[in-house]
Amino acid sequence: MNSPNPAQPPLTLLSVIIPARNEEDALPATVEHLHVELRLNGIPHEIVVVDDGSTDNTWRVLQDLRERVPALRPIQNSGEHGFGRAVALGLREAAGDAAIVMMADESDDVRDAVKYWRTLNEGWDCVFGSRFMKGGGVIDYPWFKLRINRLANLFIRTLFHVSLNDTTNAFKAYRMTVIRGCEPLIAPHFNLTVELPLKAMVRGFSWTVVPITWRNRRFGTPKLKLNEMGSRYFFIVAYVWLEKYFSRGDYRKPVSSVP
Repeated sequence: MNSPNPAQPPLTLLSVIIPARNEEDALPATVEHLHVELRLNGIPHEIVVVDDGSTDNTWRVLQDLRERVPALRPIQNSGEHGFGRAVALGLREAAGDAAIVMMADESDDVRDAVKYWRTLNEGWDCVFGSRFMKGGGVIDYPWFKLRINRLANLFIRTLFHVSLNDTTNAFKAYRMTVIRGCEPLIAPHFNLTVELPLKAMVRGFSWTVVPITWRNRRFGTPKLKLNEMGSRYFFIVAYVWLEKYFSRGDYRKPVSSVP
């Protein structure tokens, strides 16, 4: 049943996971604006930025930021690189009981992180944002990527019979119990953005959708390469679809005895 459980314990710490590769220009604004917004709204938080093998001054920028932002926890991914691997590392290192995955390029609105936290505290396991519902929006979205995005999300909606129309967007929020319930995370690249929400839905965690806004990056270059990711997205979608219809519920969330 997809409904919140108000009896869930109140959340105590929000971990915002930000993977970063060659984001020296964008990170200061992203981290500082996020920290200010969460602090003004009284949200206890840490900001876990994972430097995923940057070849620019990203790590040095993070060291400078740490002096101004006490909630910042910079981590270097010393293993194999990839968006999904960086996010998974950040989630393993996170100290919070709730997590938000956020982009480093300031494309995600920090005010939506506050909305996510408050909605999670209503008793939801997951909160997914949609840029394509009433109240949401996009600014300066490249038209070709937008068309590919809408087709991919239509395919996922049809395959899984779900109402969520923005599964591919990375910016989502989870109770940490969901993250642990979806492990092991196997997607090494941007396909993690669909692995996490689809696994959460298939495994029986409660979820809801709120409108969010997105704007195209102002600094740096996009890291997502559509010509490299198509087959990887399809693999993850097929993997979770097979779990949904053939695992006989082996991985589903245990039914809680809490009323």
